Amino acid sequence: MLNKRQPDLTVCMEGVHKAHNLAAVVRTCDAIGVSEVHAVWKNEQMRVSGGIATGSQNWVDVHNYTSTKDAISVLKEKNMQVLVTNLSDKAVDFREIDYTKPTAIILGQEKFGASPEALELADQDIIIPMVGMVQSLNVSVANAVVLYEAQRQREAAGMYDSAPTIDESVRQRMLFEGGHPIFAKVCQAKGLPYPHIDDEGEIIASKDWWNKMQMSQEAWQDIDD
Repeated sequence: MLNKRQPDLTVCMEGVHKAHNLAAVVRTCDAIGVSEVHAVWKNEQMRVSGGIATGSQNWVDVHNYTSTKDAISVLKEKNMQVLVTNLSDKAVDFREIDYTKPTAIILGQEKFGASPEALELADQDIIIPMVGMVQSLNVSVANAVVLYEAQRQREAAGMYDSAPTIDESVRQRMLFEGGHPIFAKVCQAKGLPYPHIDDEGEIIASKDWWNKMQMSQEAWQDIDD
């Protein structure tokens, strides 16, 4: 699963605040192989929890911002083309985009869409063609439609079968937290560093690490002193 992660493909949720939409977006990102998403909160900090996400929030890192400009600056520093779903004269069919390039997709707020700032900073407006009476899809549905086109293109280009591109430190963290969740919680509580995980998913750690894992934090701090 980690070998198929696509670290240069991501989405940025700008003010998406409904819990079921947040969770559905993250769930689709995990299914596509997106390893991290970005979220801009204007007024309050929110988080993606279980329910509709069905645990996918444990496999996708969410980076939070209070400024749209800051979020897009980070994406452009990674040399990503920044797309925004927006019905405009300059918008192109989302299928005309080359998603094999590093790509970030901005998803606007459910009722009002992307902000003027996001529209100004994005590189390209995209639309999903519609022939019905309504002019927009649910934000999580729009996300899925665009991402699966990105997956189709990347799969055809062999990008899911190439050498792993996810950062090794991120890979190790996800292997440990996903494969050994109880030990991970103990490490977080005691301030212990995560150990190395081998190709079989086994923990490779020193005797000292195992001793501290079994002892109380106060006890092994006394030993260190």
